[in-house]
Amino acid sequence: MDFNMKKLASDAGIFFTRAVQFTEEKFGQAEKTELDAHFENLLSRADSTKNWTEKILRQTEVLLQPNPSARVEEFLYEKLDRKVPSRVTNGELLAQYMSEAANELGPETPYGKTLIKVGETEKRLGAAERDFIHSASINFLTPLRNFLEGDWRTISKERRILQNRRLDLDACKARLKKAKAAEAKAALWSDEVDKAEQELRVAQTEFDRQAEVTRLLLEGISSTHVNHLRCLQEFVESQATYYAQCYRHMLDLQKQLGSTQGVIFPGTFVGNTEPASSPLSSASLATAAATIPVVPTVAGMPSAGEAAISLDDVAPPASGTRKARVLYDYEAADSSELALLADELITVYSLPGMDPDWLIGERGNRKGKVPVTYLELLS
Repeated sequence: MDFNMKKLASDAGIFFTRAVQFTEEKFGQAEKTELDAHFENLLSRADSTKNWTEKILRQTEVLLQPNPSARVEEFLYEKLDRKVPSRVTNGELLAQYMSEAANELGPETPYGKTLIKVGETEKRLGAAERDFIHSASINFLTPLRNFLEGDWRTISKERRILQNRRLDLDACKARLKKAKAAEAKAALWSDEVDKAEQELRVAQTEFDRQAEVTRLLLEGISSTHVNHLRCLQEFVESQATYYAQCYRHMLDLQKQLGSTQGVIFPGTFVGNTEPASSPLSSASLATAAATIPVVPTVAGMPSAGEAAISLDDVAPPASGTRKARVLYDYEAADSSELALLADELITVYSLPGMDPDWLIGERGNRKGKVPVTYLELLS
């Protein structure tokens, strides 16, 4: 009991001494041991890493789960070390509503058939989104959380210890200074000086040891950056895969709707079913369009935008053609289009007045319209 009381009194004394030293430093009434410039840079770099990691983590969570209530629920499940229940994505829920609507309104009607097709695509989009969220959570969010809840807590703890060791060291320096000043007045204080010098040596040793421990941890931030870089690359790959899947699903849906649109709305003009934008940048498309050879207009030949193009009378331009590599498989919607297989090479050129999203493609003795978004134009 007495031992515990003495320890508590000693701890209280140390805390009081540190508080006094800290306060006097704030008011400029006491000297402060400064860390070297390299150490200060390490501290600043560590703080920046922590702050930006927190911001990136929080915003990525918002990106993956915009619903604040759902994020809070997932956070509680993680803290309770319980599996987060599977949640239906917005796309999957929309697909369910469309399917139910089609069944009630008539699955054989044009509207019902379209609802079913769009619903099936929305379901695929929802599944792709679920896979992306799962992959991003494991490969990106989890490592960031582990850093903040593991390595950073250790660094913060050792920094607090270093701060206390520095306060103890500066307090010892102040006591030694006072003891030497008193010694000059009376020789009786010589023992007090010896004691203060001994305490200073001990405090200096503990401070140096703790500074080295903290320095090693701070230098480990470089390894953290390397790890976060790898995780960031995996996040980008997951996101690219997700958007590529969405792009392919939507292209397939557009093609399905385009092939049935003329049946649903006979006599109406059916425009290009390919999306206005493509994986190529606008600058790349502009450059490609400027360098695609154009075939001279054949007298009496219908416009390229019309459904009844006669491609048999079209010959490659005398100025030459370009080669293109096919990026994805493409199924021709009608006889005016050319079916494509991924990775094959074809010859392409343009027709006057032709939709810029389409080219004329040739493979052997077969030719037809091909979408630019499915091609990589080669020099």
